Amino acid sequence: MTAAAPHPSPDPGVLAQRGPHLLDPQARDLAAAVQWWELPDWSDRWPVAVLGQGPPVLLLHGFDSSLLEFRRLAPLLSERHQLLIPDLHGFGFTPRRADAASNPALVLDHLVDLLAAIESRIGPAPLGLIGASMGGSVAVELARRCPERIERLLLLAPAGLTGRPMPLPPGLDRLGVWFLSRPGVRRGLCRQAFADPAAAVGPAEEEVASLHLQAPGWGASLARFARSGGFAGCGDPLPGQPLQVLWGLNDRILRPPQLRAARALLGSRIELVDRCGHLPHLDRPQLVAERWLTTGDPT
Repeated sequence: MTAAAPHPSPDPGVLAQRGPHLLDPQARDLAAAVQWWELPDWSDRWPVAVLGQGPPVLLLHGFDSSLLEFRRLAPLLSERHQLLIPDLHGFGFTPRRADAASNPALVLDHLVDLLAAIESRIGPAPLGLIGASMGGSVAVELARRCPERIERLLLLAPAGLTGRPMPLPPGLDRLGVWFLSRPGVRRGLCRQAFADPAAAVGPAEEEVASLHLQAPGWGASLARFARSGGFAGCGDPLPGQPLQVLWGLNDRILRPPQLRAARALLGSRIELVDRCGHLPHLDRPQLVAERWLTTGDPT
């Protein structure tokens, strides 16, 4: 299975300019694997990292993040799988038009059309699906919507399976975006996401965590998404496909009440992981790869 020849970046954007010079070599490699896909009924071109050979796996990143968060997991899976790693609509390095909406419905509509594009490029084989943080809720919603296309799921510290949407009112949404744009806040959030920030977080991690903020329209798009209420209460009912969940014991983003609610919903599907924060695919990438490759892998 091979993807179509990549389109060049539609403009000298942030990823094209900065990707070759990122401090993290794995992030550089993943940025170099990005193709820019045209999708029917969608203007512009859309970033999708494509690498590896084998049964296809779609990987979905979390809130206010980008496809680069899979930089450590991708090399461990790409020898056995063809990986397709998009930026979610309105996030990462996707094009953002000034008058465009940003909400969960558009994220899912965009992914449904991306699945059709994947099928046109590599054939009708069902996909594995890995979702991290908010990407876990997106993965669950996508698996319910397209059950014939998704074979199994692995969720990494999924956010939004329980609870209810909490839209931010106008004014507060812009304040939230301003807060998230502060360099000190970005550094603090980056450190909070890891189990051992003193050992794990340095300039390379901070650079990747903030690079997408330089994409045109980042702030306005994020504010619109915040006004929508985002993804919440997405886990009930769970999709029918096989599903695993990894949840770090040192997660300081999702708090104990959220873990209790998730365990009530997921039961034995949750595996608690020691020495792991909110980012199992960055804190424990070898373990994540092992769980995917040894549980239900058709190869």
